[in-house]
Amino acid sequence: MESANDRYDSPWKEAIEQYFSEFMSFYFPDAYAQIDWAKEHIFLDKELRAVVQDAELGTRYVDKLVRVTELCGIESWIYIHVEVQGKRQSEFAERMFVYNYRIFDRYKRPVASLAVLADEHKMWKPASYGFSVLGCRHTLEFPVAKLTDYEDKLDELLASDNAFGWITAAHILTQKTKTQDEERYNAKLSLLRILYERHWEKQRVINLFNVIDWLMQLPEWLNNKVWQELETIEEKEKVQYISSVERIGIAKGRVEGRVEGRVEGHVEGKSNLLQKLLEHRFGVLPEWAVEQLVRAKEEELEAWGKAIFTAPTLEAVFREH
Repeated sequence: MESANDRYDSPWKEAIEQYFSEFMSFYFPDAYAQIDWAKEHIFLDKELRAVVQDAELGTRYVDKLVRVTELCGIESWIYIHVEVQGKRQSEFAERMFVYNYRIFDRYKRPVASLAVLADEHKMWKPASYGFSVLGCRHTLEFPVAKLTDYEDKLDELLASDNAFGWITAAHILTQKTKTQDEERYNAKLSLLRILYERHWEKQRVINLFNVIDWLMQLPEWLNNKVWQELETIEEKEKVQYISSVERIGIAKGRVEGRVEGRVEGHVEGKSNLLQKLLEHRFGVLPEWAVEQLVRAKEEELEAWGKAIFTAPTLEAVFREH
């Protein structure tokens, strides 16, 4: 069973949004070379939830939908669907297939599906899904980056100027130090020293510190030792990236982030349940209703849940709030 210490979804989500071009250049360099990075890229998380909400196939780790522009001399934007999968899962390849065609069906634009496999099973590398029947063939093949393939390249990862070289090293060391607090503490300090030696700009250091703080969780007494060592590192490097105020903010953000994650999961569960109840009473929901459910706050879901038993129409349910 997955422990709270091994939930990596939040730092991965934030890191991908903050350093998406570096994510692409590190894991998918061929795709990176075909994107016009001078043009804005847009994350469409709510839109993705609306498209795939009723097609859940196994637990998701991290999924992202990003709109980018191809580097081909004309205005040509496409969608990139990114999945970071933390556990071996029989439904994973099927989910990639389903999400890909649903996104295409919604937007009628090309969709590239890319997978990062962050599990510990070295031989598990699903890279396609499809079927062939009566002469008709429908197949999705998708590029895969497997994090266990980097285990023998830790020195190379730690020497990289790419944020995801360092994050990949942190991820591998986190997995290697499960239930080993002292070893994790030492690994965390080593990563912090390397982070400071890079002399990156302050916000980048703080962002990546947040990633490692989420990944490599420790008992409070060891966290306090980390802060003490951090003071020594900053004195040695003659920099102060993380002030006392920022330390309080990081600790507060860590706690609030975990609470927010639990709240989001609770609200999403209510939304999924309400959708099933609505479909049972009114049939397949139109797109506008699904989007309402995806964007709803908890109090709205509660109001609609009460209205479902008395409202004469679907529209009447949503007017109750």
